[in-house]
Amino acid sequence: MTASTPLLVTFLAYLLLMVGIGLWAWSRTRSFDDYILGGRSLGSLVTALSAGASDMSGWLLMGLPGALYLTGLSEAWIAIGLIVGAWFNWRYVAGPLRVYTESTRNALTLPDYFTHRFDDRSRVLRILSALVILVFFAIYCASGMVAGARLFESVFGLPYAQALWWGAAATIAYTFIGGFLAVSWTDTVQASLMIFALLLVPVVVVVHSGGLAPSLALVEQVDPLRLQWVGAGGLVAVVSAMAWGLGYFGQPHILARFMAAESLATIPRARRIGMAWMVLCLAGAVAVGLFGVAYFAQHPEQAGAVRQNPERVFVVLAGLLFNPWVAGVLLSAILAAIMSTLSCQLLVCSSALTEDFYRGLLRPRAGQRELVWFGRAMVLAVAVLAIWIARDPESRVLGLVSYAWAGFGAAFGPVVLLSLCWSRMTRDGALAGVLAGAATVIVWKHSGSALYEIVPGFLAASVAVVAVSLLGRAPPESVRATHAQVRALLREQGH
Repeated sequence: MTASTPLLVTFLAYLLLMVGIGLWAWSRTRSFDDYILGGRSLGSLVTALSAGASDMSGWLLMGLPGALYLTGLSEAWIAIGLIVGAWFNWRYVAGPLRVYTESTRNALTLPDYFTHRFDDRSRVLRILSALVILVFFAIYCASGMVAGARLFESVFGLPYAQALWWGAAATIAYTFIGGFLAVSWTDTVQASLMIFALLLVPVVVVVHSGGLAPSLALVEQVDPLRLQWVGAGGLVAVVSAMAWGLGYFGQPHILARFMAAESLATIPRARRIGMAWMVLCLAGAVAVGLFGVAYFAQHPEQAGAVRQNPERVFVVLAGLLFNPWVAGVLLSAILAAIMSTLSCQLLVCSSALTEDFYRGLLRPRAGQRELVWFGRAMVLAVAVLAIWIARDPESRVLGLVSYAWAGFGAAFGPVVLLSLCWSRMTRDGALAGVLAGAATVIVWKHSGSALYEIVPGFLAASVAVVAVSLLGRAPPESVRATHAQVRALLREQGH
């Protein structure tokens, strides 16, 4: 595909809009609290769409359709697992975390929350949590860089190395300028663009392939296994795919949206909006990959780029089936998915470096202006590191995302869940959980096992939290009293 004038115009207009929102947010950013949590001012709609867009990165329009195109319906268990996990996260984590973080000295980051939740004056838990965030977000940010590079490579015909820098530039710009408010409002625009693209493209693909029944027949003709819910990997593959849902409880960039909600009352409506958006987007992504098989079975001469890299299936279909103006809007949706997640990941890394290292350890009396500018400098530093990790043109988006997703889900998921509901949990239990989860994921990833590393990692972390907490001394009375107050407030408000 080569860039036409309509593609250039739509991409440029979209990028200018995002940077414009960043400049608007600059005028609203007066403190470090504003820069990393938007002053806890997000309403239901922005909370829902920002959480969804920050969750669904470039893998939604590239990685997942590519997996469906390559393997078939057995990969759809990923989408089902994610829907189940996201609902539980909204229902049982969002509200309690919003209240708890405000009750524990207005905690601004996940390490900040852990520190105050367990009254950890040694700051060991803060440092360990921040290190885990930096390690796995470096990998996660790299996946966004790879997805952006693939998009610019496919659309504009740029060499991978050049495309990598162009794909990252706009995201870095508005995150650097506007911080959390810019990221959250651009997420809202981006989420709207993503759902439009993911509902339109599969419908048009099916129509071009002759309808639903003929499309399914063509898929079966190419490979009957692609319509089987259980593929060659068997039950282990199904469990591994469903286990993606466990990751939600530990994703710092998603949990930050819950922490930034305007109030506890905004959460139920945000949950309904967020879940509806998510179900429709995932269904569209699955359909693009599956019915892309049917389309290219009829048009094998157009399938060269997709055979080379299945993660380009959405890009190629958008370019082939729509006029250049509409294609420009649809391809901007991929850029939206990439930018929405990458921006909040850069911001969470910046927050960890600024709040948990710089202010927490080095400059406890740093002023607000100093903290904001240090945070902006850290956005640039993390972005450069992610670009360096993503420099390999053979990198795959879904592979990078799955590793980072497992790391966060296992290291933080059990700790977050148990910290919200179990008064007997201790600081040492939290430390053991973070260590056990992260270490298990890293070791299991390199073991060659077919089972997704989040499963053993989540189990190991859960056992570690419970065992170490029960073997140690009970938490201080002040910690248990705060927990009781939070649970009482949640009960009063029906959570």
